[in-house]
Amino acid sequence: MAGATWSAPAQVGAAVSWLDDRLAAAGATRTGPVAPPRLRAWGMVLGAPTTRGPVWLKVPAPQTAFEVALYELLAAVAPGGVLEPIAVDVSRGFVLLPDGGTALRDDDFAGLAAALARYGELQRALASHVDTLLGFGLADMRPPAMPARFDEALAVAERIATASDRAALDRIAGLRPRFGEWCARLAASPVPASIDHNDLHPGNIFASGTVYDWGDSVVAHPFASMLMALGFLGFRHGLGPGDPVVTRLRDAYLEPFTDLAPPAELAGEVEVACRVAKVARALVWERAVRLEPGDFARAPLETLLALDAGWLTLGP
Repeated sequence: MAGATWSAPAQVGAAVSWLDDRLAAAGATRTGPVAPPRLRAWGMVLGAPTTRGPVWLKVPAPQTAFEVALYELLAAVAPGGVLEPIAVDVSRGFVLLPDGGTALRDDDFAGLAAALARYGELQRALASHVDTLLGFGLADMRPPAMPARFDEALAVAERIATASDRAALDRIAGLRPRFGEWCARLAASPVPASIDHNDLHPGNIFASGTVYDWGDSVVAHPFASMLMALGFLGFRHGLGPGDPVVTRLRDAYLEPFTDLAPPAELAGEVEVACRVAKVARALVWERAVRLEPGDFARAPLETLLALDAGWLTLGP
């Protein structure tokens, strides 16, 4: 769905009508006009003031329509721990959400530690719902699938690359055997596959610790989520592996998994999972830029080129 698809007044009107009907069913009403829609290639968002506070109607594009059903599952599996929808219409691709407040400050490391631990608990709860997640349409980025995904990401990078990228891309192609070893290690992990938000950084976490904006989600080794959650510390704060802040956040996240393996083993798996996650992240980027390239047209290539850099390095 291109952004222009939602520019038709009749289509926006249908969404507003549904919003008003669902508010009424929830015992609320609008107290002002609906704000002009935020239109992007990957969906539309409408905001409105109501008697229960601001609300947001999200209409994802077909490629990420799974987010609607996902919100419903998240609320069922972790009641009170996620942004619970006011209403969901999977057939129409509508989800009506309450306002979650302000985003977590990116220097609120204590708040981030608490949010990551809570997120890990959610991943544990969702591990038994993997087949449902895949049925919704989340991409399969579990370790056994990742060698084939490597080839897919390499083909995407080839289409984007220029002559000056050739040597770097050849170097990455040569990593395929090693990449297969990383995947095999994760496939043998005692940690079961679950959801990977795939864009887990403070901008997608409310100050309350609630994670939102699940449209990039995939099914993967859960520790893949730490590529973004810890990787942002590098480009925002200059913090890398071994920094006490990074270690503290990693350990807070791992706490819900400590019944599965010794802490040192889990920490090692975080590093491997983050390396493998770069391929998944490259493909998620490709899905977005295929619809709307903008300033991020090279993001799939640059993400893949970081494969042989440090485990938390997000780009060259």
